[in-house]
This record gives sequence, structure tokens and C-alpha cells, in this order.
Amino acid sequence: MPNRSYLGTVNAPDFPPGLDWLNTDHPLSIKELRGKAVALDFWTYC
Repeated sequence: MPNRSYLGTVNAPDFPPGLDWLNTDHPLSIKELRGKAVALDFWTYC
């Protein structure tokens, strides 16, 4: 199996405007998060 590393080759898109944010006092951007470890928790009520 070939080693496919996409590290540094694909830029993440910025978050769309108008999102609801929890545990932060302002909307975040990809530029703000660069170089930081980030855990995203996507959840929904079912």
C-alpha cells in the first residue's frame, strides 16, 4: 500500500458565516487555529 500523505498539500476551507459557536466568545477562523491541535465535535439531536 503506497504511503499517501496529504500533509500541507490541501488547504482547509474557512468556516461558513452564521454558524452557532459554543464555548467561545467569537467565531473562529482557520487562520486563528493554524498550528494548534483542534478537536471538532459534530453532534446532533436524534
